Amino acid sequence: MIGVWRCVTMVTLVCVCLWEAAEAVGGAKSRPRPQRRPPKPPKVNPIDETPPSQNINIEQMTGTWYLVSAASKCNFLVKNGAKVEATVMTLTSPTSSGGPISVSTTTRLNHQCWEILQEYTVTPAPGRLVLKGSRPELNTDVVIGETDHSSYAIFYYQKQGQLTMKLYGRSKDTLSEAILDRFEDLAEKRGLGLAYVFAFPNYSHCMSVEKDYVINCVPIC
Repeated sequence: MIGVWRCVTMVTLVCVCLWEAAEAVGGAKSRPRPQRRPPKPPKVNPIDETPPSQNINIEQMTGTWYLVSAASKCNFLVKNGAKVEATVMTLTSPTSSGGPISVSTTTRLNHQCWEILQEYTVTPAPGRLVLKGSRPELNTDVVIGETDHSSYAIFYYQKQGQLTMKLYGRSKDTLSEAILDRFEDLAEKRGLGLAYVFAFPNYSHCMSVEKDYVINCVPIC
């Protein structure tokens, strides 16, 4: 009799377990499908936030410009900002209507004076230029943000999302504090605080060139 009772108890437990499992399956509720995240807003091109000066006259921009200061997060400047060399940029007006601007940059590399030769394509928008790369995605956008044509000019360079700002002066003399402060304020608005602003020397410029180097991209630094 004892053996029979044990069998009945076991059968009852099995039935109870199966019944509870059936209730769990039948009463299960489907989870709500996860909602897709809204698409991220497109990134704003920093150069597009830089309106060029509306009174740019390319003919008046030609001539010699001395690099006074640069603002950038490029690795070279961050690591070697205290070792930059005096740099001079010379702009030559197009030889024909709609032609490119010839750009000559002289600086010292490895204790030798080099001349870097480039051409900026003039766009229909005043103050906007393009240095074409080997592929369109390697183009460098150039914007003349501010200038009075006679004493200072602020250039913006952007290549593949990296922005560099450069302050040029017409002479080797230091620019006024007001212009220097203006450049630093504009750089800070672009996320380039004082830690990323590097002053260039106004002495020891190259008087003659030992090597010419033709490249199709702006040294973004």
